[in-house]
Amino acid sequence: MKIRLSSPIVTDSVVDGRGLRTVIWCQGCSHDCAGCHNPDTHDFAGGYEQDIDELVQEILAVQMQSGVTFSGGDPMIQAASCAAIASQLKEHGTNIWCYTGFTFEELLDRPDCRQLLQYIDVLVDGKFELSLKSYELLFKGSANQRIIDVSESLKQNRVVLYQFDCV
Repeated sequence: MKIRLSSPIVTDSVVDGRGLRTVIWCQGCSHDCAGCHNPDTHDFAGGYEQDIDELVQEILAVQMQSGVTFSGGDPMIQAASCAAIASQLKEHGTNIWCYTGFTFEELLDRPDCRQLLQYIDVLVDGKFELSLKSYELLFKGSANQRIIDVSESLKQNRVVLYQFDCV
């Protein structure tokens, strides 16, 4: 199985979730958010394909990371491929964050996305809205976006926001 990426993984990110993170940059996005900081990831034919098992081994070889973040593009466009990666990473106890322009509620209606959600610890959902952009926001670009505790949200069948005990 393969995944379409926009670039090689990035290690040591401190802006794509809590802690020191490895980021998987997925290719393809249909949201067309004005002011997007990754417009080069939108083209569905762009980027390149990588074997999922090879990508997982590459990620597991990275030392001293707090977890992995799926970003892009929109990882939910390739939910089945991302779920295959996330399931293997979870076997190694990896903390997983994911950014998406879809809302949590929209994702619940898609079986492929529900499968991926079961492996995600924290989801940052919602389209980026330029008019709500702020550099004061923690781990999100615009005030409409939510940082969601996915496990609790699935248990309670409603959105439960992620609680930061400290940053």
